[in-house]
Amino acid sequence: MSATRPKSGPRPETLERRREILRAATETFGAKGYNRGPLTEIAEKVGMTHAGILHHFGSKNELLLEVLQYRDDTDVAELPDHHIPDGADLFRHLVRTVRLNALRAGIVQAYAVLSAESVTDDHPARAFFEQRYATLRAEVAHAFRAMCQEAGVEAPDTVDKAAASILAVMDGLQVQWLLDPTAVDLAQASEFAIEAVVAQVLTPRPTPL
Repeated sequence: MSATRPKSGPRPETLERRREILRAATETFGAKGYNRGPLTEIAEKVGMTHAGILHHFGSKNELLLEVLQYRDDTDVAELPDHHIPDGADLFRHLVRTVRLNALRAGIVQAYAVLSAESVTDDHPARAFFEQRYATLRAEVAHAFRAMCQEAGVEAPDTVDKAAASILAVMDGLQVQWLLDPTAVDLAQASEFAIEAVVAQVLTPRPTPL
């Protein structure tokens, strides 16, 4: 009886080809959006045919979801277990990510365009972004509670609002920066906002508003 051959994954050249397509799709979707970004343009960028793209990804919808996952994977590629940390380290990670984003406008643009498009009816990325924001809000809120516990203070009831606010500020600043990078320092403005929200959670202070 012959031994069963172990299953082998995709060949290295296939994986690299997929990454080339994902990079090209990120550029096209970022510039034109999902609906107006044709597969033929993506295929031309990598020297393939429309059918060749579908051979690797099956459909335009699947390609879009792979682009979004590719974008997220790049954020955690250098982290242990490829997962964002907890507590204060999470907020340091957010600051480092923003500094990295300032060097990769194409990926930031694709994310901004596709996340905005996803609120429309029947958009193929809607479920992805709904889940992504739900997960990020929960992880940031958990990090706040971990920091409060470490500091020996009770977590305020504003933690969930603070988590949503940090994500909103980061995404909003990206849009402003994309529109006019000379007017907004993405890294510094994002770091300022993150630090301000964290400080208000840990040591709440009354405001004149």
